[in-house]
Amino acid sequence: MLFGFYLSWRATRLHRLHHRVDIARAGLEAALHRRRDAALALAAADTGAFGGLSDAAEAARHAGEGQRDLAESTLSRALRASLESHGATGRWELLRPQLAEVEAAAKGVHMARTFYNGAVSDTRRARRSRLVRAFRLAGTAPLPDFFEIDDQPPRIPLLPVGPDTP
Repeated sequence: MLFGFYLSWRATRLHRLHHRVDIARAGLEAALHRRRDAALALAAADTGAFGGLSDAAEAARHAGEGQRDLAESTLSRALRASLESHGATGRWELLRPQLAEVEAAAKGVHMARTFYNGAVSDTRRARRSRLVRAFRLAGTAPLPDFFEIDDQPPRIPLLPVGPDTP
Protein backbone atom coordinates (compact mmCIF):
# COMPACT_ATOMS: atom_id res chain seq x y z
CA MET A 1 0.00 0.00 0.00
CA LEU A 2 2.86 2.40 0.79
CA PHE A 3 4.39 1.64 -2.58
CA GLY A 4 1.08 2.54 -4.25
CA PHE A 5 1.02 5.87 -2.44
CA TYR A 6 4.60 6.52 -3.50
CA LEU A 7 3.75 5.78 -7.15
CA SER A 8 0.74 8.07 -6.90
CA TRP A 9 2.93 10.84 -5.46
CA ARG A 10 5.47 10.43 -8.27
CA ALA A 11 2.73 10.52 -10.92
CA THR A 12 1.28 13.67 -9.37
CA ARG A 13 4.73 15.26 -9.29
CA LEU A 14 5.22 14.48 -12.97
CA HIS A 15 1.84 15.98 -13.74
CA ARG A 16 2.81 19.18 -11.87
CA LEU A 17 6.12 19.33 -13.74
CA HIS A 18 4.37 18.98 -17.09
CA HIS A 19 1.91 21.67 -16.05
CA ARG A 20 4.85 23.91 -15.11
CA VAL A 21 6.33 23.36 -18.58
CA ASP A 22 3.01 24.32 -20.18
CA ILE A 23 2.77 27.50 -18.13
CA ALA A 24 6.40 28.42 -18.84
CA ARG A 25 5.80 27.82 -22.56
CA ALA A 26 2.80 30.15 -22.51
CA GLY A 27 4.94 32.79 -20.79
CA LEU A 28 7.66 32.33 -23.39
CA GLU A 29 5.15 32.69 -26.22
CA ALA A 30 3.80 35.89 -24.65
CA ALA A 31 7.33 37.29 -24.25
CA LEU A 32 8.19 36.47 -27.87
CA HIS A 33 4.96 38.11 -29.03
CA ARG A 34 5.70 41.23 -26.97
CA ARG A 35 9.21 41.44 -28.44
CA ARG A 36 7.88 41.13 -32.00
CA ASP A 37 5.33 43.87 -31.35
CA ALA A 38 7.99 46.13 -29.81
CA ALA A 39 10.30 45.57 -32.77
CA LEU A 40 7.48 46.38 -35.20
CA ALA A 41 6.61 49.55 -33.26
CA LEU A 42 10.25 50.64 -33.34
CA ALA A 43 10.49 49.95 -37.06
CA ALA A 44 7.25 51.85 -37.69
CA ALA A 45 8.51 54.84 -35.69
CA ASP A 46 11.66 55.18 -37.80
CA THR A 47 11.50 53.21 -41.03
CA GLY A 48 14.69 54.74 -42.39
CA ALA A 49 16.95 53.25 -39.73
CA PHE A 50 15.02 50.09 -38.92
CA GLY A 51 13.62 48.89 -42.24
CA GLY A 52 15.10 45.39 -42.01
CA LEU A 53 13.84 45.01 -38.47
CA SER A 54 10.20 44.88 -39.55
CA ASP A 55 11.00 42.14 -42.06
CA ALA A 56 12.66 40.02 -39.36
CA ALA A 57 9.75 40.59 -36.97
CA GLU A 58 7.18 39.62 -39.61
CA ALA A 59 9.20 36.53 -40.51
CA ALA A 60 9.25 35.52 -36.83
CA ARG A 61 5.50 36.10 -36.56
CA HIS A 62 4.69 33.86 -39.52
CA ALA A 63 7.33 31.17 -38.97
CA GLY A 64 6.11 27.62 -38.65
CA GLU A 65 7.00 25.40 -35.71
CA GLY A 66 10.01 23.94 -37.53
CA GLN A 67 11.58 27.30 -38.41
CA ARG A 68 10.47 29.15 -35.27
CA ASP A 69 13.78 29.05 -33.43
CA LEU A 70 15.69 30.20 -36.49
CA ALA A 71 13.28 33.08 -37.14
CA GLU A 72 13.40 34.24 -33.51
CA SER A 73 17.21 34.08 -33.54
CA THR A 74 17.23 36.13 -36.73
CA LEU A 75 15.04 38.73 -35.03
CA SER A 76 17.46 38.87 -32.08
CA ARG A 77 20.39 39.44 -34.42
CA ALA A 78 18.46 42.07 -36.39
CA LEU A 79 17.61 43.92 -33.18
CA ARG A 80 21.22 43.91 -32.05
CA ALA A 81 22.55 44.93 -35.46
CA SER A 82 20.09 47.76 -36.00
CA LEU A 83 20.34 49.20 -32.48
CA GLU A 84 24.10 48.91 -32.14
CA SER A 85 24.88 50.26 -35.62
CA HIS A 86 22.54 53.28 -35.37
CA GLY A 87 23.63 54.29 -31.86
CA ALA A 88 25.20 57.57 -32.92
CA THR A 89 22.16 59.06 -34.61
CA GLY A 90 20.39 61.99 -32.99
CA ARG A 91 16.94 60.37 -33.21
CA TRP A 92 17.31 58.28 -30.05
CA GLU A 93 15.65 60.91 -27.90
CA LEU A 94 12.52 60.78 -30.06
CA LEU A 95 12.47 56.99 -29.88
CA ARG A 96 12.91 56.69 -26.11
CA PRO A 97 9.53 54.94 -25.44
CA GLN A 98 10.02 52.44 -28.26
CA LEU A 99 13.61 51.74 -27.20
CA ALA A 100 12.55 51.19 -23.60
CA GLU A 101 9.86 48.75 -24.74
CA VAL A 102 12.30 46.85 -26.97
CA GLU A 103 14.81 46.63 -24.13
CA ALA A 104 12.23 45.36 -21.65
CA ALA A 105 10.77 42.89 -24.14
CA ALA A 106 14.20 41.51 -25.09
CA LYS A 107 15.12 40.99 -21.45
CA GLY A 108 11.72 39.37 -20.89
CA VAL A 109 12.38 36.86 -23.68
CA HIS A 110 15.72 35.95 -22.14
CA MET A 111 14.15 35.40 -18.71
CA ALA A 112 11.14 33.48 -20.08
CA ARG A 113 13.38 31.17 -22.10
CA THR A 114 15.54 30.54 -19.03
CA PHE A 115 12.48 29.62 -16.94
CA TYR A 116 11.08 27.42 -19.71
CA ASN A 117 14.32 25.54 -20.25
CA GLY A 118 14.65 25.09 -16.47
CA ALA A 119 11.18 23.56 -16.31
CA VAL A 120 11.99 21.29 -19.25
CA SER A 121 15.22 20.20 -17.58
CA ASP A 122 13.44 19.32 -14.32
CA THR A 123 10.74 17.39 -16.17
CA ARG A 124 13.21 15.45 -18.29
CA ARG A 125 15.27 14.61 -15.19
CA ALA A 126 12.18 13.29 -13.41
CA ARG A 127 11.17 11.21 -16.42
CA ARG A 128 14.59 9.53 -16.65
CA SER A 129 13.90 7.58 -13.46
CA ARG A 130 13.66 3.81 -13.89
CA LEU A 131 10.55 3.75 -11.74
CA VAL A 132 8.81 6.34 -13.92
CA ARG A 133 9.67 4.45 -17.09
CA ALA A 134 8.84 1.00 -15.69
CA PHE A 135 5.39 1.99 -14.46
CA ARG A 136 4.79 4.50 -17.26
CA LEU A 137 3.94 7.22 -14.79
CA ALA A 138 4.31 9.94 -17.41
CA GLY A 139 1.34 8.54 -19.29
CA THR A 140 1.06 9.74 -22.87
CA ALA A 141 2.54 13.16 -22.25
CA PRO A 142 5.21 13.96 -24.84
CA LEU A 143 8.74 14.61 -23.66
CA PRO A 144 9.21 18.39 -23.71
CA ASP A 145 11.96 19.89 -25.85
CA PHE A 146 14.25 22.77 -25.01
CA PHE A 147 13.76 26.08 -26.83
CA GLU A 148 17.20 27.21 -27.94
CA ILE A 149 17.49 30.59 -29.63
CA ASP A 150 19.93 33.45 -29.73
CA ASP A 151 18.20 35.71 -27.22
CA GLN A 152 21.00 38.01 -26.14
CA PRO A 153 19.36 41.41 -25.55
CA PRO A 154 20.66 44.33 -27.62
CA ARG A 155 22.87 46.94 -26.03
CA ILE A 156 20.83 50.10 -26.17
CA PRO A 157 22.93 53.26 -26.03
CA LEU A 158 22.58 55.41 -22.98
CA LEU A 159 20.28 58.32 -23.54
CA PRO A 160 20.96 61.66 -21.91
CA VAL A 161 18.50 62.18 -19.09
CA GLY A 162 17.22 65.71 -18.73
CA PRO A 163 15.29 67.29 -15.87
CA ASP A 164 11.93 66.80 -17.59
CA THR A 165 12.45 63.21 -18.86
CA PRO A 166 10.89 60.32 -16.92
